[in-house]
Amino acid sequence: MKKFPVMFFFLISISNPLQSSEYEITILATNIANFGGIGEWSFSALLESEKESILFDTGFDDNTVLHNADLLNKDLSKVEKVIISHFHGDHTGGLVKLRNSFKDENPKAFSTVYVAEDFFVQRYDENGSKKGFIGTYNDVDDFISATKKAGIQFIVLDETQEIADNLFVSGPVERTYEDVVVSPGFFIKENGVLKPDHVPDDQSLGILTGEGWYMMSGCGHSGMVNTARLFHSINSKPIYGAIGGFHLFQASDEVVEATAYELERFGLKKLVGAHCTGISAAQKIAEILGIPGKDLSHGAIGTIVNKGHEIIRSSVE
Repeated sequence: MKKFPVMFFFLISISNPLQSSEYEITILATNIANFGGIGEWSFSALLESEKESILFDTGFDDNTVLHNADLLNKDLSKVEKVIISHFHGDHTGGLVKLRNSFKDENPKAFSTVYVAEDFFVQRYDENGSKKGFIGTYNDVDDFISATKKAGIQFIVLDETQEIADNLFVSGPVERTYEDVVVSPGFFIKENGVLKPDHVPDDQSLGILTGEGWYMMSGCGHSGMVNTARLFHSINSKPIYGAIGGFHLFQASDEVVEATAYELERFGLKKLVGAHCTGISAAQKIAEILGIPGKDLSHGAIGTIVNKGHEIIRSSVE
């Protein structure tokens, strides 16, 4: 879907006076749980502004986000827009239940979902059998039927789109700097031949603030630096902060260091490295960039980045 040419984004962004940030961010699903929360290998974060609430990813188990939001006294009935970072089940698992849980209270709740091109491409295992990771669905058609029955509308992006004031969904990310991060055990058919799945539907979120970009990622299969470059090309403000999963937990020291030095060039000052980022990798990046402890978090259920960019730690931090 092509809504705005990229060259117009700078003009759009300067027409809206920026506060420090228009959005408060609360992590609702990730590996580490606070007291009473459900922790799992997944990601989800709630963005709240004066105008609306938006959910980025929906967790793995379909009860996780519901449980943690209730624990944190977050009203999910206000959420009408959802951004899905990529097709993997640890980011899509809660979608259908969230829609069905709130649609009677708010007919528009969880009704509009932004995904990138190739999200609906069928995945296979090495033997050519259908293998999904979209929640519990192995067959993409079954997932489409379930979401259609629930009244969910998908908006498929083939380029960056501003979906709310100063909130940009990247769409597909060009992979020019880092090697792609594949999806182990998953394959895509190209001309009838199985090819390793490079997760071409991976996308991220850019929040444009008075200090620069705050970049949010589910897993960062496109690469943290590639994604930073994309948002910087839209508006040359610094990549001030990053939050979410950035798939560095298995990366070599050389890769982590190279990533850190590139992020230093972009001006990274704050890091909330949840989900698949890896505690060791996040710590290494912080050490190289000189990020102080108050601006580094490993992300847990209930971790907040407020509108002043302060990291408010949950109980386990």
